[in-house]
Amino acid sequence: MPPALIILLAVAAAYLLGSIPFAIISSRLFGLADPRSYGSKNPGATNVLRSGNKAAAIVTLLGDASKGWLAVYLAKKYGIEYVSGPGTALVGFVALGVFFGHIYPIFLKFKGGKGVATAAGVLLALDPLLGLVTAGIWLFIAFTLRYSSLAALIAATAAPIYAALSWGTDGLVIVVGIIAMVLVGKHWPNLQRLMAGKEPKIGAKKKA
Repeated sequence: MPPALIILLAVAAAYLLGSIPFAIISSRLFGLADPRSYGSKNPGATNVLRSGNKAAAIVTLLGDASKGWLAVYLAKKYGIEYVSGPGTALVGFVALGVFFGHIYPIFLKFKGGKGVATAAGVLLALDPLLGLVTAGIWLFIAFTLRYSSLAALIAATAAPIYAALSWGTDGLVIVVGIIAMVLVGKHWPNLQRLMAGKEPKIGAKKKA
């Protein structure tokens, strides 16, 4: 099978995996309202947490992160014979496929989450140290200042810088950069609310 076709099929599979809406699934499992009906109306872990059910939020977080990690892990493991050629391209396109699948899921009419947890899973699979450093930055900001959006913005900015310093001219640095730029773009309204002092903190319930 031609490498280009393998890449195309792998990206399609990654996109479908990324489209699985764990926020919706966990909410139904715990008997909660659809997360798109309250708070930020975003199908993600932070908004699910606004329901007051921490277990549902954790399931959402782990599910969204796991699908990002799994897609890239499988691409690295089974695409090893292409590493000398389009192998890096395979891994990079799969990383983007699962990430954009979460943000624009076919199962939710292309209206998904903001991609933080899925991006974290992708980074962990690309480079565990990069993933841990980025997650550590997010956790530190989130638990000290209690703003999920601010934590995401700072972590997203740090990720490509760390990748560039660690990997040099590796093409995957571009992939991390694209993910970071999309994350910043998705959180731009949050940044505006932060500057206006109107951004809700983590765990704060918000009426529909």
